[in-house]
Parts: sequence; C-alpha cells; structure tokens
Amino acid sequence: MADNNSNDSAPNPSSGGTGGIGGKPTRSELRKSGASGGSRWWIYAIAGLAVLVVAAGIALAATAGSHSATKAVATTTTAAAAPPAGPTCPLTGTPAPGGTVPARPALGVKIGNYPSDRPSAGLNHADIVFEEPVEGAITRLVAVFQCRGDSLVGDLRSAREPDVGILSQLSNPLFVHAGGIIPVIDLLQNSALIDDNLYTGGRGSVIINEPGRVAPYSEFAKTADLWAFNPKDTTPPAPIFHYSKALPAGAVPGSGVSAHIPFSGTSDVTWTWNPAGNDYLRSYSTGPDMLVDGTQTAATNIVIMTVQTSIGPWYENNVGGKEVEVNALGSGPAVILRDGVAITGTWNRGSLTQPNVFTGSNGQQITLAPGNTWEELVPAGVNITVTPAPAAGNG
Repeated sequence: MADNNSNDSAPNPSSGGTGGIGGKPTRSELRKSGASGGSRWWIYAIAGLAVLVVAAGIALAATAGSHSATKAVATTTTAAAAPPAGPTCPLTGTPAPGGTVPARPALGVKIGNYPSDRPSAGLNHADIVFEEPVEGAITRLVAVFQCRGDSLVGDLRSAREPDVGILSQLSNPLFVHAGGIIPVIDLLQNSALIDDNLYTGGRGSVIINEPGRVAPYSEFAKTADLWAFNPKDTTPPAPIFHYSKALPAGAVPGSGVSAHIPFSGTSDVTWTWNPAGNDYLRSYSTGPDMLVDGTQTAATNIVIMTVQTSIGPWYENNVGGKEVEVNALGSGPAVILRDGVAITGTWNRGSLTQPNVFTGSNGQQITLAPGNTWEELVPAGVNITVTPAPAAGNG
C-alpha cells in the first residue's frame, strides 16, 4: 500500500520569484546590490545566511522526526506481529508431531464397552472417542486416530447403525470393525465411510488375540496395520471442532468439575476434573476406567450431546435385542466440559458429511481446549448431572 504522504513534495527549485532557492539572493541581484552600495550587499548576505541556517535546522529536524517515526512504526509492527503458527493436528488442535500432520486419513475403530470388553486398549492415544448407545442400554465406542496411533487397540467389535452418522463428518474416514449384521454392512457400504471389515478380504490377518481374553472380547490390532489397508489414501481429515486455549466468553471457572451420565447399570459413567493433569478422568460406578496399559481413561474435552434415539427393525442378537438408531441430524442440548468449566448450549447439524456446530447460550460458538476429546451421544431422557466445584468455605 502506498504511503499516505507520498504526494507531498519539497519546494520546486525552478519556481519563480525574488530570492531564488530558499530565499537566497540570486547572482544577478547580488551584482545589482554591489553596484548600488556595499552596505546593502552585506545586509542581503547576512539575511541569506540566516535563512539558510534556519532552513537547514528545519530540514534536520524533519529528517530526524521522519527517522523516529519510521523507527516507531517498525518497532510497533514487530511487537504486534505474532510468529507464524506451526501445523496442528486436525482432530485435536495440538501441534503436529515433528511439525508435520501425518499424510493419512482419519481411522475409526469400533471398540466394545460391555464389562467383559474391559479393560480397553488405545483409548488415550485416540484423537477423538465417540460413545454411542446400542441394544440393551449398553454403549459401544468408536476410537478415531489420525495424528497418533497405538500398538494395541481394542477390543474390536461389530458395527452398529449410529456409526454412519458419527463418522461421515470425518472426510471419508477408514472404518475398521469386526463384522456386523447384513443391514448395517449395507449401510456402511453406501455411506461416506471406507468399510474395512476385518472379517472380509483377508483383513483378519492383522488381528492380535490377547492372552487371557476369550472370544469375542479377545481381538485387538495395531493402528499401523489398519492404516495399511489403504496405503494410497494420504488425505488428512478436516477439523470437526474449533479450538482455543482461552476459555469461551462467559465460562465460569469451576462450573464443571464432574459430569455423571447413567447410560445404564453397566455403562454408568462419571467424568471428574483432574487439575494435576489438566484433563478429565473416566470412571464407572464400579471404579476407575483403567486401560490395558494401567492408565486411567482421560480426555481434555468432554462433549455431551442429548440425541433422539429409536428402536430399529433389525435384531442384533438372538435374545431379541433390536438395533438402536440415533438421529445424527437436527439439533439438541449440549454441554461441553473443558478446563474444569461447563458450557451449556446446543448442537446443530444439517448434513451427515458436515460436523456439528456447537453454540453457547450466549449465541457464540463454543471452542474446545487443544487436546483429545470424548463425545458422548446420550439418549433423550437420560438425566445428565453436571457438578460445580464446592463454594468457598463449604469444603
């Protein structure tokens, strides 16, 4: 952009008028004054020198001022300019490992969550974990990996109807699962997902059968082997959340130190704020949710969505349990937990291939803290209890 003062100019040396440049007498004038008397010449000479001295002082001051202004502007610009941000992981908002986002798609892995499925493996290395309701009021998990992977993930279980709605927002992700009923497999193959059924196409060779576990709770895998099913797919997903280290406007410190989500007796979940780790720790009514590696399940953000569910026409088991269908579109209540605070608002989603928009009660978009996220899809009617920190003086 041009300088606003670029049209300013110094006096034109060729302009007419008595006194020549800067008021100094011309040679012709000096000759005339010398012919008419020496005293007049000296008056002209002294006056001319005075004018030159004043002009030089003004020019020097202007030049110094100009340099000072330029220096001030340069200093201000340097101070205001932020260093360029490095690449961040699309599904966590954290710095990419080694400064580079891995050239691979999102990888969704279906994991069981019945008591016999536990302890799970790999959940703390997932970018996002979705918890969905299924038949019998139990839940299953979809762990999504992109920036990070793990050498042991599972246990691997079969697909369900909600998986299509959950994963379609992740830019044509890979979806690894251990089979499924025919109507669900048909759904997957006609969706935006890349269906990697471990029970077809020779993919079962990657299955790791963990010692001490019995089928169907014994099957695990390495994420590296799962990405290898589609080696030519090198496109990372687009982000589905917005991140900010700063709390959203209006967030009340201490307002979200725990959340209780009683899906059922076997999936009675509590998330508790852990200031030491700056994250939330997961527990069941029976105790902490411990993983195979001995760590407790943890997440930086907990996104709780109340969703409409219905009972579908398909039988999922031989005891009469029918498919639970989740309406992934529309809108509903939402609570986001981050940094020990709870932000209430709504979720809204108009298309399966687009992510949810989370809006606070103040009308502003809700941002998550950079880090991993658990998204809880809670059926309407399940009573979610969010507990704030005790008031000062109350213990």
